[in-house]
Amino acid sequence: MTTSHWILGPGAIGRLLAHSLSPMAAVTLIGRRALAEQQWLTTPEGEQKSQLLNTFTVAQLASETHAPPAFVHITTKAMAAEAALESISEVIPSTTPQVLWQNGFLAQPRITQVWPGPVLCATTSEGAYLTGDDGVVHAGRGATFIGDLNNQHGALAEALAQTLTQAGFAATAVDDIRSRLWQKLAVNAAINPLVALHGVRNGELREAAYAGRVKAIVKEVAAIMQAEGIQPPNGGHGEDAWRALVLQVVENTANNKASMLQDVEARRPTEREAILGPLIESAQHHGLPYGVLQALDDDIAALEAGYSESAT
Repeated sequence: MTTSHWILGPGAIGRLLAHSLSPMAAVTLIGRRALAEQQWLTTPEGEQKSQLLNTFTVAQLASETHAPPAFVHITTKAMAAEAALESISEVIPSTTPQVLWQNGFLAQPRITQVWPGPVLCATTSEGAYLTGDDGVVHAGRGATFIGDLNNQHGALAEALAQTLTQAGFAATAVDDIRSRLWQKLAVNAAINPLVALHGVRNGELREAAYAGRVKAIVKEVAAIMQAEGIQPPNGGHGEDAWRALVLQVVENTANNKASMLQDVEARRPTEREAILGPLIESAQHHGLPYGVLQALDDDIAALEAGYSESAT
């Protein structure tokens, strides 16, 4: 029997997931508006592949009867995840496993608390960006980790990790997903705001012009991670380990447009609340410096405020 996957949110990761799973599973890609069934994927090697994807709108799901999926992958932005789940909650059993692919650490604890069924969290360093309504570029390969915040669904996480690995993701089930999410948060905080503010791809952060700002961000983030009990990555120590991780991700995703840059270019709200918000809140709670992070948050907020001003 073929496992069925609903992917709620046809953004970059959602479409990459749909392209990857479709050859081996029943996949339904769900959005607020209709998308063309013929979709294009550009691989990291530059090869273009066309694939027919099963696409639905939320309204269509509500008006028709569908067999319940084995997994619902919520691949919307962090601030839209709860509303997205609410929009389909009437047409799926409350026992349906949810898989949360959001950046930051905002939607994951909230949905874990309110959804009766299993809630898995995924964190990935796969790089992807959209090229219109019918295209997605897989800009860089990475690692994906899956688990749940309460360590109650290890077997389910393992089964999904195996499926994703077969689909081309390097996926691993873990029992420390909270730490992994905070690690991703640290990396996102050091990369996303800078590339969004300066309009550059990830790889340009390797240049000397950005070294001081990256170092200042990492300094604050490393202290917050220590206060939260999150171990430095790769068995390293302190700021050096965190800076090495950031630079490693920058190198691996050099050609990628970070999600926050994609949002700014499209004049959409960014995920600053989900990425910078938890770090600032933690710093306040632990009495740690957060001036650099606050300045980034203020700058992104001003950028977003400028959307409406320039439109008038």
